[in-house]
Amino acid sequence: MPRSAPGSTPAGHPGSRRDPVPPLVPVPSPTTTGATLLLNATYEPLCVVSSRRAIVLVLAEKAESVDVTADVCHAETVSLPVPVVVRLTRYVRVPYPASVPLSRRAVFTRDGQTCVYCGGSATSIDHVVPRSRGGTHTWDNVVAACRRCNHTKADRSLAELGWKLPRPPSTPSGAAWRLLGHRTVDPRWREWLGVPESVSA
Repeated sequence: MPRSAPGSTPAGHPGSRRDPVPPLVPVPSPTTTGATLLLNATYEPLCVVSSRRAIVLVLAEKAESVDVTADVCHAETVSLPVPVVVRLTRYVRVPYPASVPLSRRAVFTRDGQTCVYCGGSATSIDHVVPRSRGGTHTWDNVVAACRRCNHTKADRSLAELGWKLPRPPSTPSGAAWRLLGHRTVDPRWREWLGVPESVSA
């Protein structure tokens, strides 16, 4: 696998500034999000870039469109459907943190937007072992919960209430979690991120 020199930006990586930028005239549409999912050559999710940046990568032959919208961008002598997912033509090695940052959005995504106690719609997060009793703010102690269950549980333990978790909470893993915990998920990215149909953000 090709490696980049220390401190340099891999060719084709969205941070590169060496690509030619042709004049682009996109045709706007309500379905256009203005964001494109960028995949590595191995189809591993890398990051999200602007639609304009994705088009430049495709025109420079540093990426290929995997999925497109009905919108079209016109650039001098070519017309190109606006991509919603693109894949780099060459593999790039990018260092990422080993751990997944804990956030409210990420917890909701991991737990399918549902309360782990009753199965209703989640509106808050709850510490399984209350922080007032020494519980930690970590992946294995935080779950999605509805307001009613969160209020009922308060600072009591599950044993005191006779409640049980359907499964122990755990730290999510996988390349997709670099994106899932921090932004709204475009439904057209689901196939590449492994997101269940019930998850919209």
